[in-house]
Amino acid sequence: MIGGAPPDGQRTFPVRRPYDFDESLRFLPFGPYDPTCRRDPRRLWEAGLTPVGPVTLQLALAADGVQARAWGPGVAWALERADALAGLRDDPAGLGEPPGPIGTMARRGRGIRLPRNPWVFHGLTKYVLQQRVTFRDAARAHRRLVRRLGAAAPGPPGLLLPLAPSDWLGLDEGDFRRAGIDGQRARTLRAAARAARRVGATFDLEPAAARAVLRSVPGCGPWTVGITMGFVLGDPDAVPVGDLHLPHEVGWALAGEPGADDARMLELLEPYRGQRFRVLRLLLAAGRVMHSRDTRLPVSRET
Repeated sequence: MIGGAPPDGQRTFPVRRPYDFDESLRFLPFGPYDPTCRRDPRRLWEAGLTPVGPVTLQLALAADGVQARAWGPGVAWALERADALAGLRDDPAGLGEPPGPIGTMARRGRGIRLPRNPWVFHGLTKYVLQQRVTFRDAARAHRRLVRRLGAAAPGPPGLLLPLAPSDWLGLDEGDFRRAGIDGQRARTLRAAARAARRVGATFDLEPAAARAVLRSVPGCGPWTVGITMGFVLGDPDAVPVGDLHLPHEVGWALAGEPGADDARMLELLEPYRGQRFRVLRLLLAAGRVMHSRDTRLPVSRET
């Protein structure tokens, strides 16, 4: 029981050790002030919309595994997918232990799992908001809209629900402008909202099919598709091209080369094909590359 409100349902998922709960779920919130998601040491709260109603899901690391508790009408839907959100459907053994520094990082980061987020549409909107702007500006726009339109999520700890597709479609140009969202991103967000059912269904698709759906959304180019595949759908081979910083950092981390471009980044990652996003995630955990929230500069050049 949390804060006097017993959950409407709960499950405990066994965990294959090692498992790094905090690092695995590190990037699920949209920054430290995300009104829809909160992460504390060994615990994560996520509010979401499901086909049967809203829900608040809590994941917590326990001695016997990951404990999932849920509040609201969407409890059964959320609990069926909670293990994926915790990264427990991911198999880090696919990378093995390659020679050199990546092998060392793989050993040190062998507890890192790739979450597969059942709220794919909400995850996609977060990355559309980051197109061509700083993470700080994108997160601020997200907060403004959610605090204005998001309903209270059920149960503790006082989160707000993310915007539904109908909310995005109901915004006019002035609404987007006041939130700091330019016309191009607004058009992409509306296109994603119109395709929300197909986007949400990618949770159950193989990576190739999921990429095809995301690519079909007008305004979602290689960067948005690649980063959504990796951080939202847990595709171990996703590579976001079109990032302003990542190729340079990967070039330096893997080959000591400054000024690498996308082509060179892909060449350096080719030996790890099938697990290229996992390599990027290990580099991120080791501090060898930056996440968008770690820079004040625009991150993507998506057009």
